[in-house]
Amino acid sequence: MRIFLLIFFFLITFKGKSQEGIPIYFDYLTENYYLVHPSMAGVNLVGGKIRTTVRKQWFDQVEAPNLQTLTADLRVSERSGVGITVFNDQNGYHSQKGAYLTYAHHINFADDLVLSKRPYPSKDDEIDQLSFGISIGGIQNSLDQTTFDPLDQNFVPDPLISGLMENTGYFNMDVGISYVSNKYYAHLTVKNLLFSPHNMYGDFEYSYPRDRTSFKRLVASLGYVFYTETPWSFEPSVLFQVSELTKEKSIDTNFKAYYKLRSGRLWAGLAFRNSLEGAEFVDVSTGQIKEQTLQLITPLFGIDYKDFVFSYNYSYQFGDINFGSGGFHQITLGFNILRGSIDCDCF
Repeated sequence: MRIFLLIFFFLITFKGKSQEGIPIYFDYLTENYYLVHPSMAGVNLVGGKIRTTVRKQWFDQVEAPNLQTLTADLRVSERSGVGITVFNDQNGYHSQKGAYLTYAHHINFADDLVLSKRPYPSKDDEIDQLSFGISIGGIQNSLDQTTFDPLDQNFVPDPLISGLMENTGYFNMDVGISYVSNKYYAHLTVKNLLFSPHNMYGDFEYSYPRDRTSFKRLVASLGYVFYTETPWSFEPSVLFQVSELTKEKSIDTNFKAYYKLRSGRLWAGLAFRNSLEGAEFVDVSTGQIKEQTLQLITPLFGIDYKDFVFSYNYSYQFGDINFGSGGFHQITLGFNILRGSIDCDCF
């Protein structure tokens, strides 16, 4: 364990370089914190989880951003969990595909671990767990220039444009730590630790020197579940993230309410994302320079019925400058793999 902790903190301070990887939206709120934090692989004490998400932005725009993810994580022993993540992210001419493999080590502090028969905890469950996780993955980044027409009269020649489908591949690594009980949880993850960015977009892709360009991103989560004597329970949470390269910071403020059913539960919630930095623009009506921050409000609802999970959320962007009149639609489907109790060697 001392060796594992030493490696973990070494990786946090290591000045690595990499690409962005999976964008962070609100799919982690669909019982899938593993998508953001590798230490959550196999954190459920009853088996495993499978989740697939489809996200589409701006239905009224051609080649608008869209994302598909597939995650599966499994508790393989008292101390270990494993997981896999596959994703496809497209944004106009740009796209990235990738896959991550995850290992998580879990330390259970409960003297008498009582395994839940559900994939989510209740007020009667004995959960007191510290987890460490590491994800290693490969990503392919593509830029489709085949539709660029150099004979177009409006086309300005550019030596960086080849007219080909350009591809590049690289590796990536995320590390994280989590503490989970049946009432509260906290997660800290450092994403994108390895390798330098590719030069697909030219040597002057960024304003930073290439040998010091870093895509590291810090993501922290905190939440608490309030149980009642009724079928209702409530969960406020926050997620904070900051990018080292762009210095962008944002915070998600979330609230979910659950209603317990005989064979599952219904839940609904509201999430609000606020960026702490803004972009300047000129107001054409007044000629004044204004600043706008990214602000998204996202209502979401879902159902856990036996071993199946369904969730939908819709994000609406505030502000004077918006691209397209549509919002951001996201659907998540899931399946929980339950298994019988296991004897626990808590340490």
